[in-house]
This record gives sequence, C-alpha cells and structure tokens, in this order.
Amino acid sequence: MKNQIKNIVIVHGAFADASGWESAYKILKTKGYNVSLVQNPTSTLEEDVAATNVVLDRQDGPAVLVGHSWGGTVITQAGLHDKVASLVYVAAFVPQEGESTLELVQSEAILEVNGILAPDDKGLVYLDKDLFNATFATGQSADKSAFMYDSQIPLTVKSFITPVTQAAWRTKPSFAILATDDGTINPVLERSMYNRAGCVITEMTGGHTLFMTKPEEVANVIIEAAERSATA
Repeated sequence: MKNQIKNIVIVHGAFADASGWESAYKILKTKGYNVSLVQNPTSTLEEDVAATNVVLDRQDGPAVLVGHSWGGTVITQAGLHDKVASLVYVAAFVPQEGESTLELVQSEAILEVNGILAPDDKGLVYLDKDLFNATFATGQSADKSAFMYDSQIPLTVKSFITPVTQAAWRTKPSFAILATDDGTINPVLERSMYNRAGCVITEMTGGHTLFMTKPEEVANVIIEAAERSATA
C-alpha cells in the first residue's frame, strides 16, 4: 500500500515573499496537508538553497517541494534533499546542471515588455512601477498591486548569474504550471523548460502571480503531485 505525502514546502520567487501564498496555504491546510513556507532571502542561490534545506530538514517525512519563478531555480538545486519526493514548478525557471537563470532567460526571445529594470549600483534588480501590474501582478487589484510593488524583494545579479550544479528533476517526479499570460517569464520559455525536464504540465490562463489569483487551481496541482508521488 502507498502512503500519501502530507508535507508541502513552498519556495517563493523574487520580488514577492511567501505571504502571497496564503490563500493556497489555507486550501492545502483544509485538505489535511502540513504546509511550510520558506522565507528565502533572494540574495544568492547558495543562501536560498540553504534556507530551503533548513525547512526540509524539519519535515517529519517526504515532502512535495514547490517553487515559483526564481524559486524554481532554488528547488532544482535543493530538490535532491532526501526528503523531497517530487517537485512542482509554478511559472518558474527550470535550469539544468551548469546553467544559470540568466542563461535560461536569454535562451528564448525576451518579452518586449517585462518590467525588469537594470541592476542598481548595489547589484540589485527591481521591477518597474509603471509596468508592475501589467507584467508581474497581472490580475491583481490596483490596491493589491500597489502593495506588492512597495513590498517587493529585489533579486541580486549574483543570483541571476550563478549556475545550478545539480538538477533534481532528473531523478524526482516533476510537475509544472504554465501561465499562459505570464508577463515576466516568456510562456514559450516556460514550455521549453518544462518539456526538457519531462514535467507533467498544467496550462492555466493567468499571469505570473496566478498562485494568488487562482489559488485553488494551483493547490490542486500540488495535491496531484502529492498523490502521484506517494511512497511505497
């Protein structure tokens, strides 16, 4: 008999922290899952992986590891942790060994309008205020989008250019959500990354933060990963 996985660990991406996952968190909790959210610093790949591993170490059994956007790069590296049973990429980057997030971005046509500003003099990357709602916070109310912009967490250039050294999707079952109206990551790139990694792909109409605008649908994909990755 197989034992259903009951632990979910979620890794947020750049520009928004784990609090945006609250609605999906509540849905998963009502379904009986133990949900942990990593507040990774988005400072370096190594530090984000370390923060994720701290949370994985605390799980009482196997877990589904979920990553949004930049969090996809993080879970690709952290996903070889022995408690990770499967991976879920949500509008996320999926690099292979030796590949950086920047190289992935440059591997397909970059969206003509994406809202990502040039790094500042501290090597930090922010999103453009005027384009924030149309590119990153698609589908959010004006008030919510304004709050998300003012609370955004920058990503460092170092994070963008650091290659992963291992790719957990080569050995772990992987699932992915493709956001058809993503204004931050080119949906064409999402599809090519997901296909390369052999992910089970679910397409959803929505923007880059669709885990906030469609929390139930996103939660259902995570539940599917938990059910299909049940342990013997």
